[in-house]
Amino acid sequence: MGERGFDYDLVVIGSGPSGQRAAIQAAKLSKSVAIIERARTVGGICVNYGTIPSKTFREAVLHLSGYRERGIYGSSYRVKQEITIDDLLYRVQQVVRSEIDVIRNQMTRNRVELIEATATFLDPHLIELTTEGRHGKRQITARKVVIACGTEAARDTHIPFDGQRVFTSDDVLGLERLPRSIIVVGAGVIGIEYATMFAALGVRVTVVDKRPTLLPFLDHEISAALTYVVQQSNVTMRLGEEVAEIALLDGVSKPVEVRLKSGKVLHAEAALYSIGRVGATERLQLGNAGVQADDRNRIPVNEHFQSNVEHVYAVGDVIGFPSLASTSYEQGRAAARHAFGLRNDHEGGIGLFPYGIYTVPEISTIGKSEDELTAAGIAYEIGKANYREISRGQIIGDRTGLLKIIFSPESRQLLGVHIMGEGASELIHIGQVLMAHNGKIDYFADAVFNFPTLAECYKTAALDGLNRLSI
Repeated sequence: MGERGFDYDLVVIGSGPSGQRAAIQAAKLSKSVAIIERARTVGGICVNYGTIPSKTFREAVLHLSGYRERGIYGSSYRVKQEITIDDLLYRVQQVVRSEIDVIRNQMTRNRVELIEATATFLDPHLIELTTEGRHGKRQITARKVVIACGTEAARDTHIPFDGQRVFTSDDVLGLERLPRSIIVVGAGVIGIEYATMFAALGVRVTVVDKRPTLLPFLDHEISAALTYVVQQSNVTMRLGEEVAEIALLDGVSKPVEVRLKSGKVLHAEAALYSIGRVGATERLQLGNAGVQADDRNRIPVNEHFQSNVEHVYAVGDVIGFPSLASTSYEQGRAAARHAFGLRNDHEGGIGLFPYGIYTVPEISTIGKSEDELTAAGIAYEIGKANYREISRGQIIGDRTGLLKIIFSPESRQLLGVHIMGEGASELIHIGQVLMAHNGKIDYFADAVFNFPTLAECYKTAALDGLNRLSI
C-alpha cells in the first residue's frame, strides 16, 4: 500500500527504457511501485520491435552478407549464399529473450510489481486495468503516475497494410520471406536504416522521400557521404518526391505499386511504410485524467517531465524529441526523482548526448554541425580523417569511413564530432568526454592512441584542423 491511502506511490504505464528506470528509481527510494504493460513481454518497443531487434537484425545482416569483408574480398563475398528471413531472425530472438530475462530479473530484485494489463484512466488518480481471460477488469489508485507508453508506427488509413507486402517497421520481425525488391516510403532514421540493411542483403531498394536531402539534420558533409555510399549499394533515391497512392496488384511478380505525385509509377515485391511514429496514448483515455496531448498523440511536458497535470509525468518517446533509448533512461530516472522530492543534476534537460544512427554504414554525431554554427554566427574550423588513411581502416576494409571534428579557432574547444563508418557509435564517446569537460583539440593532437585503431582518427583529424589554422 502506498502513502496516504493510495494503492501505489507510483504507477508506471509502459515497460520500455524510460518506464524501467522510473520504476527502479522510485523503488530504490522505498516507494511502492507497479509497472503496467499491455504486451505479453516487458521491454516495450525498444526490446521487442525497435532498437534491440533492429540493431540485432542489422548485425545478422552484416555478418551473413559478408558486408564488412567486401572491402577486402570483393563485392561478391558472402558468408552464406542464400540468406532467409529465418536466418536473420534466429539471432534476434535469442537477444530479445535474453534482454527480457534481464529486465524481469531487475524488476523482481527491486520489488517492482509487474502487471500485464491495458491501462485506462478513470480520473487523475484512478486507473482501470483490463486483462485477458478470467481476471477481467480491476481498478487501482496511484499517488503519482509516469506515462512511458512509447510510440507506434504511423499508419494512414488509405494504405493497404497486410504486414507482408505492405508493412511498417513494427512488422519487420513478422515477415515470412525476404523480398527481392522493396520500396521504402519515408527516408527518416528508421526508413533509411532498414533501406541500407536490405540493400546489404542484395535486395533492390528504392527510397522515396519528399525532402530533397537525406537526413537533413545531419552535418551536410556526413549526409552527402551517406547519400553517395547508399547509392553505390544498389539503392535508388527518389528524393523530393511524394507518394500519391499505394496499391496491391494480383497475379504479378511485383505486386506493390507505388504512384508518385510527379506521375512516376514504381513496382516492387514489398513496401516499407515509414512516415514517422505517433504516441501510443489512444487507449489511455487521457481526457479522463485531464492530461493534454498534441495532434500526434504525444504528451507535452515541462523541464521536470510533468504533463499539464502536476502528478502525471511523461517520459521517453511519447514526449517526442529526441526519442532515443539513451535519453529515455535518464528521463525516467529524472521524473521519478522529481516526483518524490529529489533534485536532478540537469534540470533543464538531459544536456550533451550523442545520436547513433544504425544505417549501413553507421553514423554517430554529437554537438553542433557546420550549418548550425554558421546560422548562429559562430566562427569554427574543421579537421577530418578518412578511414582509408588510417591503418585500422585498411585492415577492416572500410574505405568510406570519415571522422570530422569542429572546433573554435580562438579557444580551440571542441564544438562537434561527426562520424560515418564502422564503430561510429562507439567512437563518438571519446569526443563526448572531451566536450563534456570543455576540452581543446590539442588533447587529441598530443594524445597517444593504440595502434592500429580507429580512435587514431581523432589525432589525424586534430592535426588536420591545427594545420588549417596555420598561416
